[in-house]
Amino acid sequence: MADYDYDVLIIGSGPGGYVAAIRAAQLGLKTACVEARETLGGTCLNVGCIPSKALLHGSEKFDEAVNGTFATYGIKTGPVTLDLAAMQAQKLDAVTQLTGGIAFLFKKNKVTWLKGHASFVDAHTISIEEQKVTARNVVIATGSSVTPLPGVPVDNEAGVIVDSTGALALTRVPKHLVVIGGGVIGLELGSVWRRLGAKVTVVEFLDQLLPGMDGDVRKEAAKIFKKQGMELRLSTKVTDVAVTDGMATLTMEPAAGGTAETLEADCVLVSIGRRPNTDGLGLEKIGLEVNKRGQIETGHDFRTAIDGVWAIGDVIPGPMLAHKAEDEGVAVAEFIAGHTGIVDHAVIPGVVYTFPEFAGVGLTEEAALEAAGGDKAAIKVGKFPMLANSRAKTNHEPDGFVKVIADAKTDRVLGVWCIASVAGSMIAEAALAMEFGATSEDIAYTSHAHPTHAEALKEAAMAVMGKPIHM
Repeated sequence: MADYDYDVLIIGSGPGGYVAAIRAAQLGLKTACVEARETLGGTCLNVGCIPSKALLHGSEKFDEAVNGTFATYGIKTGPVTLDLAAMQAQKLDAVTQLTGGIAFLFKKNKVTWLKGHASFVDAHTISIEEQKVTARNVVIATGSSVTPLPGVPVDNEAGVIVDSTGALALTRVPKHLVVIGGGVIGLELGSVWRRLGAKVTVVEFLDQLLPGMDGDVRKEAAKIFKKQGMELRLSTKVTDVAVTDGMATLTMEPAAGGTAETLEADCVLVSIGRRPNTDGLGLEKIGLEVNKRGQIETGHDFRTAIDGVWAIGDVIPGPMLAHKAEDEGVAVAEFIAGHTGIVDHAVIPGVVYTFPEFAGVGLTEEAALEAAGGDKAAIKVGKFPMLANSRAKTNHEPDGFVKVIADAKTDRVLGVWCIASVAGSMIAEAALAMEFGATSEDIAYTSHAHPTHAEALKEAAMAVMGKPIHM
């Protein structure tokens, strides 16, 4: 039997990669993780999930002070000003603490961090800068990067046309920010700069925001963002962006074709999606092909077509979510160690961290109907408005609802969708219930603490059976 430097080598230290490395080490495997960044954590911790939430939270606090929300509660303030440098500093502090925490966990679990870019020499040999290492098993966990918009060059340093990384690091509040793309990232970052004082216009090719979410959520999202002051240009495509003297001129036309028009802005955020990071890995050297979307196909155990090579996270099919990658990281390590890894891909929640938050898990009503062959009698739907929830009313947070979709015959919950200030936390209960195969009746007859936002989920479950109490 061949001798290897490592039992497991993971390429990438994002949420999937670092979790896989720690779990593999816990299972007694000699483990290394390759990462070219100066810090661990991948996109999520460095320029994604974590810094964006820090700015979202800070901008919400600023907005509350400026727009009179504090005054509503009897909190009187003097003139409120923005110290953007301080807000960016607290964001960096959170990132530093968390990325440093992963480095600590690597040391604690005896995971070797190999610094540099990795590429395959063969299925068990990896080249990292000037060295080559071997591993019995190699896990590709290289994540994803921003999808470029043809003809629209991003220059984060100049700060006029930026991607999500650039939008997180702006040193000024734009006068007019145009967000190209009405998905999760664009709306989150757009909402940050709107609250800090920018005029924000969202240009989306589709006729609704948030593709992939439940139809009722998408409709309500448009109403909420418009009420908050965002201008929405739906069913619109950007055909060109030209920059002159620090100003961008966008050329747009209806998605279905028609008369073009222009729009000026001092900052443009390109946010039309993400694509798998597979370039430069040398996959051709091991005969591993990607599909039409650039993804690596795997079996249920995350094995690729090449023996000894595995893949997880954003480089394989499925939602590009940090928690999905983390679950796969644990599972792939357990499979490699000879155990059984488990990821229920049907029950992975998704959250949009705007205010209010938008969250969902399982099937949308549209997908449930499609699965039922279009038979509306095959599903039951219950909705409950946050306006009727006591805690939401107390907190002056009336926007949103909870929606429960259940199988009409079995009452088993097929999907849950909600809009609320704490929807991201509320959806965890729904995911847990669905993981255990709960019915709407199970949720309806589970006591929920009062007064909490979570009671809205109980009431929506009761509405499935036609008997909510507070509406």
